[in-house]
Amino acid sequence: QVLLVESGGGLVQAGGSLRLSCAASGRTFSSSAMGWFRQAPGKEREFVAGITWRGAYTDYTDSVKGRFTISRDDAKNTVYLQMSSLKPEDTAVYYCAARGASGLIVRSGSAYDYWGQGTQVTVSS
Repeated sequence: QVLLVESGGGLVQAGGSLRLSCAASGRTFSSSAMGWFRQAPGKEREFVAGITWRGAYTDYTDSVKGRFTISRDDAKNTVYLQMSSLKPEDTAVYYCAARGASGLIVRSGSAYDYWGQGTQVTVSS
């Protein structure tokens, strides 16, 4: 019922910036908390950032604090992840996810009901 489509990934030099977008369709978007996750080669999927359904609160994993910013535009049914000062260790497939019935941020991927297909981010040194 909910379709999430990420875009904005690509290849960037260390220290550079990228902005990822996730467009949602299919049902009400504004009532759901949103999260960004990533999975690097050979590693488990990890929580990166989250935002409440009203956008009042955000949460970040320690490794990206001060470098990444999550935001949402409910009028456009879109959530963003602005990534700056990128490092090679940020290389991963990035996924956006939506909770189905809660506006609260949760770091566990199991709490999210809808997932995008992922977009590759590669940071070269």
